[in-house]
Amino acid sequence: MTTHTFQNTPASALARAAPLLLALLLAACAATPKTAPPANGSATPVLDYALSLQGAPYAYGKASPEEGFDCSGFVWHVYRRHGVPIPRTTEQMALTLPEVEPAQRRPGDLLFFHTGGKPYSHVALYLGHEAFIHAPSSKTGRVMVSELGQAYWRQRLTGVRRPPR
Repeated sequence: MTTHTFQNTPASALARAAPLLLALLLAACAATPKTAPPANGSATPVLDYALSLQGAPYAYGKASPEEGFDCSGFVWHVYRRHGVPIPRTTEQMALTLPEVEPAQRRPGDLLFFHTGGKPYSHVALYLGHEAFIHAPSSKTGRVMVSELGQAYWRQRLTGVRRPPR
């Protein structure tokens, strides 16, 4: 009768661990990402440009870095700069762009809030990770980043729309 002895070498240890390592690697590759990528291209250039306007002045009815922005003017300007036609007013954006379930929002989507007399009285550009950029009001006086975790914004979120990309 012959007995076999296994050597305890690094190569033999690797050979014994290979099936486990392969299973772990395949499981990691099959995991679902937490944030869905943009459907038709990246929102990154749009978001980068929007972030470059942080601090620009708020000005009701305006839509340019030189004169300032109101909320819809800011969103309209950012998308127009990237060749994406969207309506100019908050209400028209909400009525014409495709609706998205809030849990399915992606960076670059538009967030709508009820901050005044209408359900769609404010619009912002979603950045991801619960952050958005917008031109909130003459009170804040500038384009800024805010968080959906803030009770004020979380309680007033009324919808999400997806511009064409």
